[in-house]
Amino acid sequence: MNTASPKQIVQRFNHEVIEQGRLDSFEALMDPEFVNWSAPSGAPQDGSGLWNTFEHLLRPALSDLRVEIHEQLCEGDKVATRKTVSGRHTGTLMGVPATGQTVHIDVIDIVTVREGRYVEHWGINTLTTVLAQLRSAQ
Repeated sequence: MNTASPKQIVQRFNHEVIEQGRLDSFEALMDPEFVNWSAPSGAPQDGSGLWNTFEHLLRPALSDLRVEIHEQLCEGDKVATRKTVSGRHTGTLMGVPATGQTVHIDVIDIVTVREGRYVEHWGINTLTTVLAQLRSAQ
């Protein structure tokens, strides 16, 4: 049985999965019935869509990927996190060729954690703003 708090589970996910790209941690932390309510239209809402975002979108485009958690609030099984995902833009990001610039994507997400695993996710981020800034810098 997992004795970590919901906040600790979310912190672990951010550091081990998003920053480090650890598939073993991803699989350990994702419930088989996980739903990403913020998945883009047409994208899978299950864990595979979330993994794809990190491993095939962000990680190849941003070297030195880091997650800085600014604040977390927890009520019951829901954890709200305000964070910044940052890295150096060294690969193509959603059609934008590498610029070498450091980017900062601000994120607020809410995760439902049950029995130590991610069950649901909702989120908003500034990725579209970052992409517009990168395009204008070319």
